[in-house]
Amino acid sequence: MTVKIILAGPRGKMGSEAIKMIHNEQKFQLVACIDKKNNTKADFNHLEETPIYYDAEQCFSEVSADVYIDLTIPEIGFPNTKLALKHNLRAVVGTSGFTEENIQELTRIANENATGCIIAPNFALGAVLMMLFSKMAATYFPDVEIIEKHHDNKLDAPSGTATKTVEMIQQTRESKQQGHPDEYEILPGARGAQNDGIRIHSMRLPGLVAHQEVIFGGQSQLLTIKHDSFNRESFMDGLKLAVNEVLELETLIYGLENVMDIN
Repeated sequence: MTVKIILAGPRGKMGSEAIKMIHNEQKFQLVACIDKKNNTKADFNHLEETPIYYDAEQCFSEVSADVYIDLTIPEIGFPNTKLALKHNLRAVVGTSGFTEENIQELTRIANENATGCIIAPNFALGAVLMMLFSKMAATYFPDVEIIEKHHDNKLDAPSGTATKTVEMIQQTRESKQQGHPDEYEILPGARGAQNDGIRIHSMRLPGLVAHQEVIFGGQSQLLTIKHDSFNRESFMDGLKLAVNEVLELETLIYGLENVMDIN
């Protein structure tokens, strides 16, 4: 079976890497792209005869496909994913920055249309394992802080991976405030953002791709769980897995760990 794919965000670094993956995967076929700047093949010589659409509604109406991949920004990815699901087109979303309300609405539409959707804050399989290991560790080490580091073109902070990590930790960690009860910041923000008492520190620098450390403190010991992506190629195995798995779904799943065979 050939899996026909529509990709949004082809000119981005993730999108460019995804195009390579699709072309190298024998059973995948790129049948169209959605790009906010073009409605032609101009600037996309590497896509050969693949049509480029500016308007998502037009693309979904004219092109027969099995899966829609969104690698854009929330302002584009959210409405486009809604449209895809309403067209009964299964969706794989790597765009970060969706709100809880966004995810709830997409879940409702996916359920109403019995159409699968996977939203993954991170497609790197090692990053997913990092989050799972952090969830396990939080049972025994409730004092934890997160340092996430990304390239300086990333728009949202904290990252979707850091937010998802906190959500998973909350499943095994009792809510608590950390640090000295009377601590104060000489410079606002010095202690980072706070979610359920967990401090999250975001770094944005050229030279970085995607990196995260989850640091647990205990009596006379530290436990650090760390993952580094040095190239966006690291996300492609997870993206390929999501495309294959979403074909079997009739609802929305948030987090790649939910389709990984991990006992």
